[in-house]
Amino acid sequence: MAKLQAPLDALKEYLPEGCFDQVSTYLHQFHIHLTITRERTTLLGDYRNAIKGKNHRISVNGNLNKFAFLYTLIHEIAHLLVFDRYGHRVASHGREWKAQFSLLLRDFLQHDIFPPDIRDAIAKSLQNPAASSCAEDDMLRVFRNHDTQKKDMIFVEEIANEALFMLRDGRIFKRGERVRKRYKCIEVGSGKEYLFSPVYEVKKVE
Repeated sequence: MAKLQAPLDALKEYLPEGCFDQVSTYLHQFHIHLTITRERTTLLGDYRNAIKGKNHRISVNGNLNKFAFLYTLIHEIAHLLVFDRYGHRVASHGREWKAQFSLLLRDFLQHDIFPPDIRDAIAKSLQNPAASSCAEDDMLRVFRNHDTQKKDMIFVEEIANEALFMLRDGRIFKRGERVRKRYKCIEVGSGKEYLFSPVYEVKKVE
């Protein structure tokens, strides 16, 4: 029991106050192996169903603020619950998942966990939750209001047109015009063209 309790106690530092018991109930009931990972730029969380004797596995980026961490964890738990009921018979982010995600969010919203701006944004999104937490631009913007460890990072949409920005890997780009939902940017070193989400986090080059 001590080995099981230790990681659960450590999980508390990643969660907002008032939700640990609610979260741990799901972890125990469905025997979830939860991994807190380093930052991944392409996703915030991930779910893998139980196979070959292994438990359900969920991973969440550890660099998220507490409210974004909980929201992402709920997103992945919704995947687990849908798989537990339907297996592979439904679409990954289909209506079943959207309905389950909405139910979980409503349950957590009953408690005083999220600050008003995040609570309002979640309530607005409940009508049709986006397929990916990375794609929920409005949610990412409001979560960013509560970041304390990314002070040097800004969104691509906050970079001036033709201005330079740097990725975490050191590559430098020049921001171009917005094309539909993304910004067309040129990598300075290679001249190659890339499309960036407006809420992709980068560092401004002075």
